[in-house]
Amino acid sequence: MDTSKITLTSQPLEATGGETFRLDDFAGQPVVVYFYPRDNTPGCTKEGEAFRDHFEAFSELGCRIFGVSRDSLKSHERFAEKHGFPFPLIADPEESLCRQFDVIKEKNMYGRKVMGIERSTFLFDANGELVREWRNVRVPGHVEEVLQAVRDLA
Repeated sequence: MDTSKITLTSQPLEATGGETFRLDDFAGQPVVVYFYPRDNTPGCTKEGEAFRDHFEAFSELGCRIFGVSRDSLKSHERFAEKHGFPFPLIADPEESLCRQFDVIKEKNMYGRKVMGIERSTFLFDANGELVREWRNVRVPGHVEEVLQAVRDLA
């Protein structure tokens, strides 16, 4: 992916906790944006819980975390509350952010081809520049790898 093409819309997206998301709003601090297929599914829950369990370590490094899926804000609120996620989940039902990050991919679900989110994570430095990306993520060990990449920025 051509990283120079990641320019987020000036229109902020809604997130849990009454927050909105525009990358420019977080200048001066590293930001992790992770995309996941769907609220309340096993892999997505495990990934969110891993970010939750390492949240303090990310916070100590001044790093913000945002999860993104196509689910509604109401679904995100329930998901975040149920699992105690201390970071915002961004609702992207129109797929605007997903398309900017090129995470909508053809997937095979029970023999049928469908379009869905490819589990992906992006790390931006304090200058708002994309410094790392992980595509087609496997959950075990992933959050620890992202945390190490944030540590390496310091």
